Amino acid sequence: MARRCDVTGKGPLVGNNVSHANNKTKRRQLPNLRTVRITLEDGTRKKIKVAASTLRTMKKKAAQAEIA
Repeated sequence: MARRCDVTGKGPLVGNNVSHANNKTKRRQLPNLRTVRITLEDGTRKKIKVAASTLRTMKKKAAQAEIA
């Protein structure tokens, strides 16, 4: 299974671990994925993987939509 957000497409980033002695080894920074259940328009439920930062943004936009 791919470690990728189903909404935004965020995936792993590649970088280096840098030690105190300045040795560099490759590392992967994985997105903080959460499994959430959504209800589709036809009434069925589906599980999707969403990044935590995307969930925060979606909640913020929903709150702003309620105010406006």
